[in-house]
Formats: sequence, structure tokens, C-alpha cells
Amino acid sequence: MDDDAPDEALAEFKTKHLGGWGVAQIAAGTGLTVYAMWVGILQPGFRKVPLRLQVPYIPASKAQVNCVMTLFRGRKGGFVDLGSGDGRIVLEAHRQGFTPAVGYELNPWLVRMARFHAWRAGHHEEVSYRREDLWKVDLTGCKNITVFLAPSVLSLLQQKLQTELPDDALVVAGRFPFPDWTPYRIEGHGVDRAWAYSMKAQRPHTFKKNDIPTNSNLNNEITKKKGST
Repeated sequence: MDDDAPDEALAEFKTKHLGGWGVAQIAAGTGLTVYAMWVGILQPGFRKVPLRLQVPYIPASKAQVNCVMTLFRGRKGGFVDLGSGDGRIVLEAHRQGFTPAVGYELNPWLVRMARFHAWRAGHHEEVSYRREDLWKVDLTGCKNITVFLAPSVLSLLQQKLQTELPDDALVVAGRFPFPDWTPYRIEGHGVDRAWAYSMKAQRPHTFKKNDIPTNSNLNNEITKKKGST
């Protein structure tokens, strides 16, 4: 085949009338490609997950990551991302001083992708990505948690978080808010919006208006208790 053949073929494709059958072939080919990507990359993490709990992988945008991390500003300690996808939020949390920074993801391909991103950034030994079912992860003692999950999942996750997280924990949801919780702060607009929730405020028996969990507030409470003993 001579060097001009590809250009000639492209010119013929541009000028040729495809017709209904041609369009159908292109659509079928595109559909098969998408299906192959689903089977090979996305589906493994969903095979044992009920349909209503399946959450498609949609990478967080830079604006979404910024909104999430803005809501965590001023806090320290460990950081957990439930359904961490390609790991970019965990990586950014580590860059901003949270340690340990851990992501839990059921899909093995996404876990590998996250580890590759961390390796490429030079932080693969400082962040952790674990292939685990978020419903089986023990969150007791976790203080900083973020989730990018579908509303159907968030409605069920509320009870787990209320049961396991301490009062001074902060939960940040991206893309969708928790259906039954009231955020104390919202950052961003449209699809980039993120909602911050004080765990103490979600427990009616301990609720206090404007009770925002910060490390300085916690330290003040500890100091008062020590002074009274």
C-alpha cells in the first residue's frame, strides 16, 4: 500500500454517503467498544453488588476535588475516601497534610489505576488504596471521610456512619448530598458542589446549633475537662 492510501481513504469517507446501514455499523462498533471497556474495567467491582448499590465510575474534576478539600481546611489526622475510584482525592488529601490517607474501592482495576497515579506522583509509599467493600470497612475512629456516591447508596450509608463515626468526625459528600442530613456548609456550584456534615449534628440527642467540628474546638474541650479535674 502506498503512502497516499490513508489520505485517500479518509477523503473517500468524508465524501461518501454512509446510508442507514453504514450508520448502524458505526453505532454497533462504538457500542461494542463501550461494552468491552465496561466488562474489562468497570464491571468486576459490581458483580457481587446489588443493582441499586452500584455506582458508575465518574472521575472527580479538579473543581470538585478543590471544593472537597476546602471543606476539610483546618482539620488534620487520618483521611478516608469511600469509593475512591482512581484515587485522586486521597492523593490530594495527602498533599495537604492528612495522614494516613486511605481509599477504599471495590473495583480492582480502579485500585490499580489509583496506585499507578500515586506512584507517578511519587507518593505511592505514603497513601494507601485498598480493595474492600465499603460496607465491611470499620470506620470507628475515623475523623475525616469523603464520599462520591449515588443517592441510593447515601441513604443506606447514613446509618453506618452514624453508628461507627465519632462525634467530632466530618463527612463531605460530592455530587450528591445525603438525603436526610443537614449540611452546615456547602462549597461550589452545580456538579462541583460539595456538602459538609458534622456527625455530632446528625445525632439529635447531642445536637447544638452551629456546632461545627474543628480540631481547635476539640482541643478546647479537652483543656476544660483537664482543668476541672
